[in-house]
Amino acid sequence: MPKIIEITDFSSPELDVYARLTENQLLSRHEPEKGMFIAESPKVVERALDAGYTPVSLLLERKHIEGEARQVIARCGDIPIYTSDFDVLTKLTGFALTRGVLCAMRRPPLPSLEKVCHGASRIAVLENVMNPTNVGAIFRSAAALSMDAVLLTPDCSNPLYRRAIRVSMGTVFQIPWTFLGNTSDEWPERGMALLSELGFKTAAMALKQDSVSIDDPRLMSEEKLAVLLGSEGDGLRSETLARCDYTVRIPMAHGVDSLNVAAASAVAFYQLSK
Repeated sequence: MPKIIEITDFSSPELDVYARLTENQLLSRHEPEKGMFIAESPKVVERALDAGYTPVSLLLERKHIEGEARQVIARCGDIPIYTSDFDVLTKLTGFALTRGVLCAMRRPPLPSLEKVCHGASRIAVLENVMNPTNVGAIFRSAAALSMDAVLLTPDCSNPLYRRAIRVSMGTVFQIPWTFLGNTSDEWPERGMALLSELGFKTAAMALKQDSVSIDDPRLMSEEKLAVLLGSEGDGLRSETLARCDYTVRIPMAHGVDSLNVAAASAVAFYQLSK
């Protein structure tokens, strides 16, 4: 049976996960077994549950107990369910809840690179993409446009930050992903070597005059291809570009020089996953 708990004390430590802990505190880098994240909205929570993530507690608007959150509650067993009216929850969390439901969940151990890439023919590699909104949007495009996995360099924003999860609409739970190493000095030399060992050719999205067009037949014929996307402002590092098998550009019109990394990812994934 669910444990419905009416919120009467804003300072209760059980509510810290929703109201007072930062994303980095939730990540708990030094004690990863204690790491948590927040999933927001019934649909996103259900996608996390479908993927096997473990719920810790729920925070929801009272009216959703028998409404939109009913199915989520039924799937979460006897975890605590903290509830109150919308205005109280907004005051507690500091933001308006999307569809009135938050779920604190355990972070599982990261899978190995080999496990994430097993059987994959098209993967995305994100280099130093630090904006969680862009990370979430890229994951949504990757899942929708038939990419098999996403790899992130150590300086990328974490895909389980609340905003990344929300923007991705929970697709971060549907597509395999992991980090390429634990520290920034492992990229690009070691990370690129690992991709090569796994049999991937690398295609860097870059604004270079000698880049091939995104519809180049050679790209389409590669059995295993990793599509590399760089940071929001600077793009891919020169050291990374030097190690790639291809540099690829999306043709532009009307004098536009480039696309946002999330928009470019959608174009690249659509073309290169055919």
